[in-house]
Amino acid sequence: MSNNPIAIAALAALFSVSAMACAQANGPYKVQKISLVGGDGGFDYVTADSDGRNLYVARSGPAGHIDVFNLDTLAQVGDLPGVSGHGAAVDTATGHGFATSKPVTMFDAKTFAIIKKIDFQGNPDGYLNDAYNHRFYILSHSAPNITVLDDKDGSILGTIDIGGAPEQAATDGRGKIYVDIEDKAAIAVIDADAMKMVGRYDLSSKGGGCAGLALDAKNGILFAACRDKNNMIILSAADGHILTDLPIGVGCDGATFNPDTMEVFSSQGDGTLTVIKEISPTDFAVEQTVFTPQRAKTITLDTKTGNLFLIAAEYGPTPAPPAAPAGAAQPSGGPPSAGGPPAAGGPPAFMRGPRAPMIPHSFQILEVGKD
Repeated sequence: MSNNPIAIAALAALFSVSAMACAQANGPYKVQKISLVGGDGGFDYVTADSDGRNLYVARSGPAGHIDVFNLDTLAQVGDLPGVSGHGAAVDTATGHGFATSKPVTMFDAKTFAIIKKIDFQGNPDGYLNDAYNHRFYILSHSAPNITVLDDKDGSILGTIDIGGAPEQAATDGRGKIYVDIEDKAAIAVIDADAMKMVGRYDLSSKGGGCAGLALDAKNGILFAACRDKNNMIILSAADGHILTDLPIGVGCDGATFNPDTMEVFSSQGDGTLTVIKEISPTDFAVEQTVFTPQRAKTITLDTKTGNLFLIAAEYGPTPAPPAAPAGAAQPSGGPPSAGGPPAAGGPPAFMRGPRAPMIPHSFQILEVGKD
């Protein structure tokens, strides 16, 4: 067999999609396509611009850039070079996009030309663009937790303290924003006009380490995908009353809701995508588990087609952990790479310890949909 890393990655992708297609005859959703796009750099978030028909993928590190793909063909249509960030999103009305690099990068959503760089405090990670008042929210695990930008000109309008590490945000389109606080087992409720936290919902009775958040805005239902107990906590957006919780996979890092099908999707790093059906505003059930490559843990929805997109890569063998000094005690549960329970809110075993090296040029985009 060839030792060429590109050939290995291509063969692995072909094998993966055929194997997953065979394994997923038990539900309506399947991995329909795996597009090997290659390129260098790490990766975190993927974002669909359903109006502009583009898919934004942020690559990080020394070779960091923002890849832009056609949402229908997955052909590359643009690139923002020299932008190492976690993700990007655009505002249809203003035609402006923002990438959570440091400094933040503002760009033209049609030409992909960089307009300017915006200095701010904090460390950008997650993000939300809210069409309600055309503002871009930068989520940071360090203070300030949220920085608010004006989509029109990129000016900083203010900051919001939510007292913890934000992971994912959702808007109801009417002036309320919800943000899961990963290290506090809580959801912050934000008044978009006042730019302040006006409520906080406690999730600790059901779990914590929530890293994905989705919203059924019509019925006022929040879906918090949480790592501590590998569950989806479902609650009222109006008052935080917990309705129920359902099992999901290990290592969630994203969630999205499709109002056309009344389904919520949670992507996990263990190689699963959980589909939960909202039968009614008080009745929910796990509909399907879709198998994906490991570490395909972030997700986005194309609201026009109902298809979902995830990103992943192929990895080599995990390196052995460094040897402990003579006489040193082993931590309970074995070395990090062998497992053992993570600390509350911490990553699952396969995301801890020495990282397996990514096979060069093996980066791929997954498209999940119904037959």
